[in-house]
Amino acid sequence: MFSYDDYREIIRIIRDSGRQATYREALTRDDFIIMRHDVEYSVERAFELSKVEESMDFRSHFFFQWTNNSYNILSRKNRDILKEMHERGQHIGLHFALNGMTDMKAVREEILREIEMLSTMLGFEIHAFSIHRPSPDALAANFKFDHILNAYQNEFFTFDPKASPDSVLEVKYMSDANHIWRYGYPDEANILGHKKVQILTHPFAWTKKGYDNYDNFRTLIEEKYDELLDSIDRECKDFAQYRDSFERKQ
Repeated sequence: MFSYDDYREIIRIIRDSGRQATYREALTRDDFIIMRHDVEYSVERAFELSKVEESMDFRSHFFFQWTNNSYNILSRKNRDILKEMHERGQHIGLHFALNGMTDMKAVREEILREIEMLSTMLGFEIHAFSIHRPSPDALAANFKFDHILNAYQNEFFTFDPKASPDSVLEVKYMSDANHIWRYGYPDEANILGHKKVQILTHPFAWTKKGYDNYDNFRTLIEEKYDELLDSIDRECKDFAQYRDSFERKQ
């Protein structure tokens, strides 16, 4: 359920429907399908998933965190990746982390501040954001701005604190949170059976082979370990003499 082939089938259904839309396009449509990705742990896996999309002439929204302990969005490597994705037609946005904030006025101001900083650092305008693990208060706030779109505003997401997988809502929302599809798997019946659809994936969960939850985390940690070795090796000339002892045993 989490291999690139599985993902290609989801994209095929959306593409063949002719209802694919960006958030901006969805504002003026009576029916739409929005594909969104919240990037939690790995910029590299997001980049690879974007290339799977592009092989099918498909583009979507990728949201990156500014305050993430697993990756540095402003490293040279990651900035280059985001700029390349942008140049190839992918829509780059901010994945805003509340980080314990409960004052919705302050949250609103911080979203704008982070978007402005991210736009400046990347060299292109950021026009959309999603909220990481949104609280009920953040969803109820229904944040709206001029020229900046919220993935959870009411045109794209129906907030119902009592919603269940069987609830019939104006916007059908499906998410692969925690390696489990919430509110339905995006098969043909679920995607085409609703006029308004938003699908959320987390790219760290998707690989060429497609793993179960344990093996997915295992391979992700191995990739991050190798990335750390490479980073230290590039920055510290004295590390080369020790690197072999830290290499993973195959």
